Amino acid sequence: MSLIEFDFERPDNPLDAIEKLASSHKWIFERSDADEITISVGGNWCDYHVTLTWLDDLETLLLSCAFDIKVLADREAETSKLLALINEQLWMGHFDLWHQEGVLLFRQSLLLAGGADLTRGQVETMVSNAFDCCERYYQSFQFVVWAGKTAEEAVETALFETAGEA
Repeated sequence: MSLIEFDFERPDNPLDAIEKLASSHKWIFERSDADEITISVGGNWCDYHVTLTWLDDLETLLLSCAFDIKVLADREAETSKLLALINEQLWMGHFDLWHQEGVLLFRQSLLLAGGADLTRGQVETMVSNAFDCCERYYQSFQFVVWAGKTAEEAVETALFETAGEA
């Protein structure tokens, strides 16, 4: 008998822990069904809409974080170049462009195979990583989409780190 034939019973839905975390942070959230929760959080540049989806058959938690930048057709090619430049720098997760809708989002997954439990630390790390990446690269996306800059010019803005705040 192979391992994939074993049926593990997970005692709780991992999204229950995420709902508790969202409540403790006083984030606005909506549990659309048993396997999906959407959280809205304000950032420095815009509001982020995080959707966490539990895929029971894959034992995987999917995170997607969308933000308010619409990519028009004439900026898709340069935006795709920017995505490639940014994604090669990321250790966890990646940015993606849904071409049909022109929506930019950050995506990440967490495998909980074999009945592994989701911990608060794992959720906080996933959500924190998503926010940090979105905040860090938001202006780069703006420069390409709205200001007509090249991907190389835009990614340099994200790599430039300042000391302190003005």
